[in-house]
Amino acid sequence: MGAFDFLMQGLATAAEPMMLLYALIGVTLGTAVGVLPGIGPALTVALLLPVTYRLDPAGSLIMFAGIYYGGMYGGSTTSILLNTPGESASIITALEGNKMARRGRGGPALATAAIGSFVAGLIATLLLAFLAPSIVQIALKMGPRENFALMVLAFVTVSAALGDSALRGLTSLFLGLALACVGIDQLTGQARLSFGVPELLDGIEVTTMAVAMFAVGEALAIAGTRVQADESVTAVKGSVWMSRKDWARSWKPWLRGTAIGFPIGAMPAGGAEIGTFLSYATEKKLSKHPEEFGNGAIEGVAGPEAANNASAAGTLVPLLTLGLPTSATAAIMLAGFQQFGLQPGPLLFATNPTLVWGLIASLLIANAMLLILNLPLIGLWVKLLTVPKPWLYAGILLFATLGTIGANPSSFELGMLLGFGVLGYVMRLFGYPIAPIVVGLILGPMAEQQLRRALSISQGDWTVLVQSPIAATLLALAALALIVPLILRARGKGQVLTQMAGDED
Repeated sequence: MGAFDFLMQGLATAAEPMMLLYALIGVTLGTAVGVLPGIGPALTVALLLPVTYRLDPAGSLIMFAGIYYGGMYGGSTTSILLNTPGESASIITALEGNKMARRGRGGPALATAAIGSFVAGLIATLLLAFLAPSIVQIALKMGPRENFALMVLAFVTVSAALGDSALRGLTSLFLGLALACVGIDQLTGQARLSFGVPELLDGIEVTTMAVAMFAVGEALAIAGTRVQADESVTAVKGSVWMSRKDWARSWKPWLRGTAIGFPIGAMPAGGAEIGTFLSYATEKKLSKHPEEFGNGAIEGVAGPEAANNASAAGTLVPLLTLGLPTSATAAIMLAGFQQFGLQPGPLLFATNPTLVWGLIASLLIANAMLLILNLPLIGLWVKLLTVPKPWLYAGILLFATLGTIGANPSSFELGMLLGFGVLGYVMRLFGYPIAPIVVGLILGPMAEQQLRRALSISQGDWTVLVQSPIAATLLALAALALIVPLILRARGKGQVLTQMAGDED
């Protein structure tokens, strides 16, 4: 069977009434979360992990994917009307979108963002469906050393891409890897780092860690912020629809944004932020109206929003085919798979194709739902911006606590939730990224298992890790991903110092 046949089977699964309901819940929650400033899809998926523990795996994962897509859609509303990105990938949208809203063109700005997201999401999801089988075939030929090298590349690139500092990113990663060692050793059966506590013999619960770091830590960080910015919502004036001229200026940026966002989202060092910045720069260079950039150019909204949503589908390529998360939300979704005893990767396509293809096909349905939800209900989403932050984050803390108790009714687990929540707050306070610690906890045991298998096959010869061309190439890329940013950062500082010295002279 080809990819098209599998996709048709997936559509039949995703079109079941319960699956449609899960998708609708996901996209509605995702849009609402994307609209609210400071709350991203990663936090929402983390909150829902313990709640969905006893639900149907396929339905829960479809809901998580809907939240991811919806969060990407909803972030544009806050950026355009409030000049406050709901998601980090919506930063660029705020540059031109809010200027358009202030000029009374908030409606067309929201429309081009929503339609561009739909176009990009549709094309990128189809690309995901048709590329996935080819990547799976390649992945099935990889052995333990290649898989270990791939995970090392994921560790390095996630740490470098999701943090302002490579050192802080790697520190967060190694903390996660250390926590992954807690529990019973898979090979020897010996207890490691359990300190005589029976509850730690099963290891650190990924769900508890994710909820604590993303939800509790974020709520504590907001509560600890003394200065509250004045936030005023720019009203949507006039028609929400686009004129013929707006359509003419938007359709090419939609396609270019999709072409830029999808491959960048699929790369281990990718991420939606990079794609949106590149799309904005491209549109500014190619525009026939460069003077409008900075004052409300519609191309500056259309291109980056398309790149934003295309990258979301791109992120699912390495997650589903290789089991590697390249964003914070993808890391939480990986935890969602694991709580149902599923491991994303090439074997999942062979052992559970109904679930995988149903998930991919549900993205097409979710994309159509989002277009219907966003434009007609814009007034409802705007009203969400008026929810007081104390109520919002108090609700998040309550939901996180009840969800953890429901999934694992244990006072020890509740203590872990609080402890890791405080850790998440301290890490935010000092600028340490949160995602690498979760990625280290999730992928650490798998990387250790692959490394041990490779060394067992080679009878302890460490050079086996670089004897394979694929493994050597992946490790070399990991080294470059770590070294090149340090060199570029050092050069940038050197140029700044030279310029300052010249200014003093």
